[in-house]
Amino acid sequence: MPAASGTPRLALATVCAVLFLTFLDTTIVSVALSSVQTSLQAGVTQLQWTVNAYALVFASLMLMAGNLSDRFGRKRLMVMGLVVFCAGSLLAALAPNVDLLIAGRAVMGAGAAASEPGTLSVIRHLFPDARQRARSLGVWASVSALALAAGPVVGGFLVGVDSWRAVFWFNLAAGIVITVAASVILPESRDPLEARLDFLGFALVSLGLAAVTFAIILGETDGYGSAQVLGLFVGGVALLVAFVAAERRVTAPMLDLSYLRIPSFSGALGVAFAAFFGIFAIFFFTALYLQVVVNYSGYRTALVFLPMAATMIVAALVAGRLVGRYGPRWPMACGCIVAGTGILLTEAVLAGAVSFTELAVALAITGAGFGTVVVPVTAVALAVVPAEHSGMAASATNTSRELGSVFGVAILGEIVNVSLVGDLSRRMQQLHLPRKLSASIIRELESGGFPSQGAVTGYIHSYGREVTTILDAAYRAFRSAGEGSPR
Repeated sequence: MPAASGTPRLALATVCAVLFLTFLDTTIVSVALSSVQTSLQAGVTQLQWTVNAYALVFASLMLMAGNLSDRFGRKRLMVMGLVVFCAGSLLAALAPNVDLLIAGRAVMGAGAAASEPGTLSVIRHLFPDARQRARSLGVWASVSALALAAGPVVGGFLVGVDSWRAVFWFNLAAGIVITVAASVILPESRDPLEARLDFLGFALVSLGLAAVTFAIILGETDGYGSAQVLGLFVGGVALLVAFVAAERRVTAPMLDLSYLRIPSFSGALGVAFAAFFGIFAIFFFTALYLQVVVNYSGYRTALVFLPMAATMIVAALVAGRLVGRYGPRWPMACGCIVAGTGILLTEAVLAGAVSFTELAVALAITGAGFGTVVVPVTAVALAVVPAEHSGMAASATNTSRELGSVFGVAILGEIVNVSLVGDLSRRMQQLHLPRKLSASIIRELESGGFPSQGAVTGYIHSYGREVTTILDAAYRAFRSAGEGSPR
C-alpha cells in the first residue's frame, strides 16, 4: 500500500468527513419538505420520493461499489463517488420542478453508495492492529450518530436562512471541500484480481435489492396487496435467488457467500439491519408523534432528542475501547439489550401524559444501546474477512444498515397507517359523525395527510363544533396505532 500523504489520524478525520456528509443527507431533507411543497407545488407522494430516492439508490448500489473499490482502488472510487454526489447536489439545487429534484436525490444516492464503503475499508488498511482499529471504528460510529442527529438541526437552520435549495448548496460546497481533502490526504489501496468482473452478479443483486426496496416504499401509498407491489416483490426475490445461484459459480464473486456461513459475520449483518430498523423508527415516528399529537415545536423536539444523540456518540467511543480490549461479543449483546430496554421505556412514556424529562431519559438509554451496538457489528465484519476483501465486508455491513433504515420507516409506517385509519374509522362511527365528513377525513389520511382544521375547511360552517371532536378522535387513534392496539 502506498504511503499516506497525511498521518493516519488526519486520514481518519477525512473518511469520517465523507461518512458525515453521506449520513447527514439521510435526515437533513426531512425538515425541508414543507419548503419544497410550497415552492414546487409537490404532492405527498412526490415528497416521499424526495426522501426515499436517496435511500433506494444508496441501498441498491452499495454492495457493488464495495467490490469495485477492492479492485480499482478504494480512494479512487470514493473520490469518484464524491464527484457524483456533488453533481447530484447541483442538479437538486437548480431543480425547476420536483421531478428533477427527485432525480438529483437519486444521483446523490449513487455517489454516496460509491463513497461510503470506502470509509470502512480505508480504516481497515490504516489501522491493521485490531485494538487501534476498534477505537477508530468507535470514532466512525460516533460520527455516524452525530450525522443522523445533526441532519434536522442543520437542515432547519439552512431552510430558515434561505429555502430548501440552501440544503443542496450546502451539500455541494461541503462535497467539494471533502473531495479535495480526500484526493490529497488519503492513501490508495487496492487488491486487483485477474478474474473477470462479476457483471452478472452486479446486475442481479442491484436490480433485486432495488425491486424489493422499491416495493417496500411503494407499498406505503399503493398498498402491499396491489399487483404492481406484489410483482416487484416476486421479481426482486427471484433476482436475489438467481444472484445466489450465480455467485456459487463464478471465480471472483462480488459477494463471497462462504463468508455468510461464518456465524459471527452473518450475525453481525442481522444485528446491523435490526439496529438501524430500530434507530430510524425511533427518529421518525417518535418525532412525528411529538409534533402532531403532543404539539412539540421543532426546536423542542430536537431538544428532547439531544440526550439520545449525545449517548450514542459517547457509547460508540466507549464501545470502541471495549471491543479492542474484550472483543465484540459482549458489547454487541449488551448494546442490544440496552437499546431494546430504551425502546420499551420510550413506548411507556409516550403511552401516557408525555413528560419531557422522562422521555429524554428513555431516549438517552436507547441511544446508549444503539451506540454500543454499531461498533462491534462493524468490527466483526472487518475482522473475519481478509483485508483484500475489506470493501466487500464494509459494503455488506453498510447495505444491511441502509436496508434496515428503509424497511424500518416503510414497514412501521404502513403498520401505523393501517391501524390509524381503522381505529379512526371506528371512533368516528361511534361519535355518529356525518358520513360525508368521515369519508373526507379518511381520504385525507390515506393520501398522506393528517386530520386538521385545514383538512375539514369545507365543513367548518356546518360541523364547526365537531372539528375538535374529529381531531381528538384522530389523536387518540394515532396514540393507539403507535401502541399497537386500539383503546
